[in-house]
This record gives sequence, structure tokens and C-alpha cells, in this order.
Amino acid sequence: MYSYKTKGVCSRQIDFEIEDGKLKNVKFYGGCNGNTQGLSKLVEGMDAKEVVERLKGTNCSMRGTSCPDQLARAVEEALNK
Repeated sequence: MYSYKTKGVCSRQIDFEIEDGKLKNVKFYGGCNGNTQGLSKLVEGMDAKEVVERLKGTNCSMRGTSCPDQLARAVEEALNK
């Protein structure tokens, strides 16, 4: 399990696993519950690199980041470790 402390968004933390290059068990703590649940379901089973490519740079309310962007950053960090 990989845990990532988010920055600049309503959610506080994202937990997930990468197995055989695919994202599994994505869980957001805090944030907009419906949106983060939906995002988690959408990326479940997706290729981790594709998640980074699709979501990195998504901006919420001119914050310079968003929950999808934070997930992309977390996955990218996990892949680089």
C-alpha cells in the first residue's frame, strides 16, 4: 500500500496499490466524497502510467492542482521509487 499526503486540495491523503502496473484499491480521505469515490472507481484497474498522463495538470478552482492531479502526482512518485 502506498500512502500520499495531498497538498492544496480538500482531501488529506490518498492510499493505493500498484500491481502488475495497474492501479488497485484507490482510497481518498476527505475531499468531495462523491467525486473522489467516482474517480477511484474510474481509475481502478487502469495502467498506472496512463493515469499519470491523463490526470496530471488537472486544475480545480485555480488552485494549481486538484484531487485528480494529486492522484497523478502520487502515482508518479510511487512509480519512480
